Amino acid sequence: MDKRFFLALVLTGVVLMVTPLIFQTPAPTTFPATSALNDPGGAATVPTVGGELPTRAQPAPQRPTSQRQTIAAAPTRVAADTIEFTTPTARYEFSSLGATPISIVLNEYESLAASTAGEPAVLRDGFEPLLRFHVVTSQDTLRLDRVDFRGTITGSGETSSIRFTSADPSLPATIEYGSTPTPHLTHVQVQVGGLPARAFLLLGLPSGFNSQEADTLDDIRHLSYSAKPVARRAEGTSFSSLDPGERELVTGGLSWAVAKSKYFVVGALSTSDATPFAEMQIIGGRRETKLATRGNGTVVIPVVNGFAEFDLYAGPQSWEGMRALGREFETANPYGGFMQPIVQPFATIVMRLMLWLKRVVQLDYGWVLVIFGLAIRIVLWPLNQSAMRASIRLQRIQPELQAVQAKYKSDKTKQQQEMMRVYQEHNMSPFSALSGCLPALIPMPVFFALFFVFQNTIEFRGVPFLWLADISLRDPLYVLPVVTGASMFLLSWIGMRNMPKNPQATMMLYLMPGMFTVFLLSTASGLSIYYLVQQIAAIPQQWMIANERRKAVTTK
Repeated sequence: MDKRFFLALVLTGVVLMVTPLIFQTPAPTTFPATSALNDPGGAATVPTVGGELPTRAQPAPQRPTSQRQTIAAAPTRVAADTIEFTTPTARYEFSSLGATPISIVLNEYESLAASTAGEPAVLRDGFEPLLRFHVVTSQDTLRLDRVDFRGTITGSGETSSIRFTSADPSLPATIEYGSTPTPHLTHVQVQVGGLPARAFLLLGLPSGFNSQEADTLDDIRHLSYSAKPVARRAEGTSFSSLDPGERELVTGGLSWAVAKSKYFVVGALSTSDATPFAEMQIIGGRRETKLATRGNGTVVIPVVNGFAEFDLYAGPQSWEGMRALGREFETANPYGGFMQPIVQPFATIVMRLMLWLKRVVQLDYGWVLVIFGLAIRIVLWPLNQSAMRASIRLQRIQPELQAVQAKYKSDKTKQQQEMMRVYQEHNMSPFSALSGCLPALIPMPVFFALFFVFQNTIEFRGVPFLWLADISLRDPLYVLPVVTGASMFLLSWIGMRNMPKNPQATMMLYLMPGMFTVFLLSTASGLSIYYLVQQIAAIPQQWMIANERRKAVTTK
């Protein structure tokens, strides 16, 4: 190994230290001057869902006068009737004001928050509704969230539905939620009569979530919106990346758009790519502290003949469950920021392997991580063995290479020719040094993939292992990061045995374990489990190679 190997280690360490800083704050894009709602006649842009909705200073829209006056006079009520609606996987509470869900109880998942620990997890946004409906035309805005509805439940189980009808007979508006066989998915249909040909349904997504996690601050840091343009990869925008009032627009026709916390998602999916959503507007919410706890996300859905529909997903960020919905919905948490095209495929491979192992061994995910770490080392054993022995051969020919460099110092062409001759005599090449470094770096993509997977994948949430109550959280005793750093030091020390003195190597012997220890102190303890197993499993092979190196030195 030469200085290029240690340079690679330094760069790896730098990446490890800056990764959490880089990827948690995606850069916002500039909000365009026009959107799908801007037509040549000057239609209104998407209004802020959380506040007053502007209307154009234009003549009144062409619909019955009695309907328009009723809408304008609809009072804003603080209290409303609450209707419960149960599906096989959740219990919804709907408000009759606006026909919107105000809470969704997920019976299969527990809250880990201190105040509600042990109770079912609840998707709720304080006292705010989870969804808001508005209809926008070129001349007016119809606020369905201010309209009183009457709800009727029909059927049961997977065939049940709840249909809301406007309490005002002069306003022909209905909103229907239908249960589906797919867990956590309901089909939503919105129908409003008397609309012009060009109209849009504005679906306001949750502005925040009540935390269900033990680490509330970490949950708040993961609050974000994301959307999937039909022809592009998913795009994510964290609440913290936008200043209050700053706008971002996701265009191009959308397959889905969601609001999410660390482990839970509420969002809309288009019924097919042939009928995508028009766009999504995101506006930075108000901040009462340095942490961004509020946002405004609005999905723009075309209304055809007074009718709009979408699928509502309200549930966990379950990789398998979301992948089964198609439309690349499992990428609702876009991994890796600008490195997403590289990181996301690795994350997908890692998740598939982990889930497959879980099904095969039928053990908790803590032990699955142990087995996974060992399996990676076993698979890489032959490649590591070959590379390490190539490094020994390279070390043995270093005196010959140095003699050639000194002899032909003034003739670079001859120097290169003679060095190639030395390499060929020993069945080596100038790239042998690089090949010796690669096996040490191959596990790193898996490490980075796990780093992102542990941030949002609910499969690891609340999983205990040994003294750890939850492998998705950092080790509260800091045992794993310290032991992992110590094992890394031991592995490097063994690897340096019987090697020529090198000040750079000595510096890295202390620097890299320290950097990794600091990095692991604040990351998921499951990541430390995986990397510790990797380090311990590599020690026997490193010891064997060190002994071979000693024999090579003594027989020279």
